[in-house]
Amino acid sequence: MPAFAAPDGTELAYHVVGEGEPLLCLPGGPMRASGYLGDLGGLAQRRRLIKLDLRGTGDSGTPADPATYRCDRQIADVEALRAHLGLERVDLLAHSAAGDLALLYAARHPRRIRTLTLITARARALGVDFTEEHRREAAALRGAEPWFEAAYGAYERVWAGSVADADWDAIAPFFYGRWDAAAQAHAAAEVAQTNDEAAESYASAGAFAPDEARAAVAALDARVLLLAGELDSGPLPRIAVEIAKLIPGAELVVQPGAGHYPWLDDPRRFTRTVASFLGREPAGLGSESAGLGQEPAGPAV
Repeated sequence: MPAFAAPDGTELAYHVVGEGEPLLCLPGGPMRASGYLGDLGGLAQRRRLIKLDLRGTGDSGTPADPATYRCDRQIADVEALRAHLGLERVDLLAHSAAGDLALLYAARHPRRIRTLTLITARARALGVDFTEEHRREAAALRGAEPWFEAAYGAYERVWAGSVADADWDAIAPFFYGRWDAAAQAHAAAEVAQTNDEAAESYASAGAFAPDEARAAVAALDARVLLLAGELDSGPLPRIAVEIAKLIPGAELVVQPGAGHYPWLDDPRRFTRTVASFLGREPAGLGSESAGLGQEPAGPAV
């Protein structure tokens, strides 16, 4: 398995799936091993996915200093991977909580970013957070689902402070567009794939300086895609619109019927959207882009 040394000496592993131009992939969680990304719904047929196991997760080593789990302190790990791969500029994809890491990397190393693809991504780095009200708004869309009553009861207990595993397991359906066998297996793997200690440190005090990050990202000269799920609460589509406004020239696509893992909910649509975005020639800021909520045109998968 390929690996490289982080600046502090921690050995970090990455997984390569597919063929073609490299696409660096940062997993969310936070601090969940990259295995849950799979082949991103078949995107590996179009691009060579370089899936980083963040420090302390998956096949990567555990750092000597747990404080380095903090999001901003992992920017150097991403830069070390870029240098290890010998890439002058990178196509970077981030899911969920890794949106913060990708945004901070882009803010610190803007000339290293060719494209940035943010999949149902968090943006605390820019001062945008997701609230209980957002969760409730998205949950209300699922009232007709057969699992809704039991799952919503568990959600109420979680919002009240429950840490019971049974309650957290019960709310999993809200994060998927379809609560089928594939979604259930995907959700069941989360606990084993997640470093809880690292997750607690990831967004700890000092990790983010939103004003600085906003100013840096506002000057980013790279193509950016935000892909949100119609049924997702983190971010809600309307919150994704607000995030997109902070990144000049960013394109926003809302995938119909998708939750937090859109490559599972509709692999064909997901792959078509992302591959089309990545395959277009750079045209500079201010160029014609897909309208908010529209799927960019592209070849069928």
